[in-house]
Amino acid sequence: MLLLRFDSFVRAEHPGALVGVDEAGRGCLAGPVVAAAVMLPPGVDVPGVADSKTLKAAERETLRGRIEAVALAVGVGSCSPEEIDRLNILHAAMEAMRRAVADLRDPRTGEVVTPAFVLVDGNRLPPNLPCPAEAVVKGDGKSLSVAAASIVAKTTRDALMRDLAREHPAYGFERHAGYPTAAHYAALAAHGPSVHHRRTFRLA
Repeated sequence: MLLLRFDSFVRAEHPGALVGVDEAGRGCLAGPVVAAAVMLPPGVDVPGVADSKTLKAAERETLRGRIEAVALAVGVGSCSPEEIDRLNILHAAMEAMRRAVADLRDPRTGEVVTPAFVLVDGNRLPPNLPCPAEAVVKGDGKSLSVAAASIVAKTTRDALMRDLAREHPAYGFERHAGYPTAAHYAALAAHGPSVHHRRTFRLA
């Protein structure tokens, strides 16, 4: 309810369609950075929604279904490892968020939806957003819309990494999702980087 209250205060100052945006995978050694944008109906709570990092995988999957059942629009954007190496991770994360907002669609009709105001997790705003926006430090723990976006981004990226694990089973992507764990570094030492690793990151 506290997360919903935050969004209600924002809506009072910025009437119209409110969207929360967050990303997942910024600190990984492999795989894309994935962002999500979520537009929830005014005044509608989604019980259990919280910062995705505080939730178990099964909880995130269940909550994603609840989010998509009530959301007015959902968008997803990503940047590949090649784009991350070319742009750097900060700019790639910003671009993934911009793409997520541009991808906002009604999940029932597929119709493109344009927001009136955007809340972005963090202390920076992506360039070229279609409306006014505000960066909210630790927004995934303050705003219902941003927390919902964090869950969609995380579950989307985890599914992508499970797919990559089937293509490249030696790295254990299904267990660590590309994050810099001891097991991941051990696999890199044994097999070298895959085509999905970020070459500008420390891989040893």
